[in-house]
Amino acid sequence: MFRLKSSVVIAHITGWLICLGLPLLFISGQTGDRRALSILLSSEYLIFLVTYVALFYFHTIFLFPRLYFNKQYLVYFLSLLLLLLMVNYMRPFEHLFFQLPPHYGQPSLVSRNMRPPVRIDIISDFLFLLTIALSTAIETTHRWRLTEKRALYAETRKSQAELSFLKAQINPHFLFNTLNNIYSLAMTRSEYTAMSIMKLSNMLRYITAENKGDFVLLESEIACIHDYIDLQKLRLTTKTKVNFSVTGNPGIKCIAPLILLPFLENAFQYGVSNHEPSEINILLASADNYIHFYCSNKLFRLTPDAAHTGTGITNTRQRLDHLYPNKYELHISDENGAYTISLQLEV
Repeated sequence: MFRLKSSVVIAHITGWLICLGLPLLFISGQTGDRRALSILLSSEYLIFLVTYVALFYFHTIFLFPRLYFNKQYLVYFLSLLLLLLMVNYMRPFEHLFFQLPPHYGQPSLVSRNMRPPVRIDIISDFLFLLTIALSTAIETTHRWRLTEKRALYAETRKSQAELSFLKAQINPHFLFNTLNNIYSLAMTRSEYTAMSIMKLSNMLRYITAENKGDFVLLESEIACIHDYIDLQKLRLTTKTKVNFSVTGNPGIKCIAPLILLPFLENAFQYGVSNHEPSEINILLASADNYIHFYCSNKLFRLTPDAAHTGTGITNTRQRLDHLYPNKYELHISDENGAYTISLQLEV
């Protein structure tokens, strides 16, 4: 912020030195450097300088934003007219050039005894209009950039809110079923009760506390998948076989948290039967510059939700669009009674 303000101040000072130095260059070309230096130190040049600097900032800070942008057009233009009359009455440019000797420049401007009958300082009026135009252009550009930044900030906040909402979409039935399964284990005094509680605790901690950012270590996501599969196995019978394998070295690769969980939820929701044998195959491969996820299961529930992607997978597509734009390939197939998902992420 300090650098930005400093650059603005430097730009303003440089701009004024250039604009207000032009009259001195003109005077120097006609009278010589010594005469131009004396004019630079004169009260007329100080009045010339203060007039247009004050006019610029008064219009930029007060008139234009508080009157024009508040749609007080009549007051705004009347104020400009009043300022124009004041500048024409002060004649800062004319007074500045009256300091020149009579044999330099135009005779009609250099002698106080030869002023024209109509006292209109055209150059001062032109500089007035130029100053107002420059002020208007700068302030309009500033307002446009500010509006653009606010829109971008609002869009970013909206995207972050959407991502947070989508990331929080974990199937509540999974939690209810898992708690019921753990309750059954506790009632039968199973040796797996404590381990199941620990795995559920790890998952909830990972979901609520450890994945506040957009990306987490792939190793942490794999650990969450392991816990999820182990908890799902609590409700499965011997008719269902689950194969989960990880190839490659996760290393320091990162992945969007819980981006794969909806695919697993879908597999355990529609690929499990208590009456027929079933098999769920899950593969996660880590390569140098990509991560590949594959999941396949047999479809037992041919409902509209099974024929198409569920809400969880729809939300996952939206998260992928946000976090991996043009960096992912997702293929979903439900042919021949088998549901397969293939996802490849560039990392």
